[in-house]
Amino acid sequence: MSILRRLQQLPLIAALLLSGLAQADTFVFTAIPDEDESRLQQRFGKVADYLSEQLGVEVRYIPVKSYAAAITAFRNDQVQLAWFGGLSGVQARGLVPGSEALAQGFEDQSFKTYFIANTSAGVEPADTLTDALKGKTFTFGSKGSTSGRLMPEFYLREQFDAAPEKIFSRVGFSGDHSRTIAQVQSGAYQIGAVNYSVWDSELQQGKVDQSKVQVIWTTPTYPDYQWSIRGDVDARYGAGFKEKVRAALLEMNDPALLESFPRQSFVPASNDDYAPIEATAKAIGLLDE
Repeated sequence: MSILRRLQQLPLIAALLLSGLAQADTFVFTAIPDEDESRLQQRFGKVADYLSEQLGVEVRYIPVKSYAAAITAFRNDQVQLAWFGGLSGVQARGLVPGSEALAQGFEDQSFKTYFIANTSAGVEPADTLTDALKGKTFTFGSKGSTSGRLMPEFYLREQFDAAPEKIFSRVGFSGDHSRTIAQVQSGAYQIGAVNYSVWDSELQQGKVDQSKVQVIWTTPTYPDYQWSIRGDVDARYGAGFKEKVRAALLEMNDPALLESFPRQSFVPASNDDYAPIEATAKAIGLLDE
């Protein structure tokens, strides 16, 4: 190749190198797919714009298909920040040394699960789980969901001293909370466990027909969703970057952004806040000791 030809290609080579560096410096986050994917894309695209402005770097949201995929992306450094549930956060942080829970929604300090029933099942609302549930069909949400699987299974085992498969005639996993509501409302399952926040949101949007499905029991409260960040972000994005991310999350006060979660605000969180979730997961065999 002639010297002239090489000189002519230098601007292109330089542009490609700069493009690669820009891509490498992009800060990427994801979120567990606990609701309809199109809704998640819409709400987290706005969060990406907010974080980019606050952090001074390009920020991109990437969707994932499952809770397990969110954990894998975090472990493999495909994302550096994630909006996890309580259990998925514990699992992900355990795979990445130095990773931290930075912030949780105000409501996530005292989260809860609703047990819902199709009205044709003949199960009435009560202050405790009753024998009326036995022999019915039942659906959890995702297998990795705190509010849709971990905590409801814990309370079922505590009440009946048996695995769900021994309590119900059929047990399923809907995949997310919106599907749980739809499946119980349609009668595909008689009983289900759902994140109270998604239920309240869909009720407000007119998506719940209370002549067909109702809340029959509410769990005690527990810590749940949180933002978790990898432990190596300061080395990659510069000293103090992790604290900049924490500050940006805690200072997120735009009602439109908060409503999309929905949360009234974000408050500080730490790994220690989720010790009860870790202990519960170990107690029912969802985490190795």
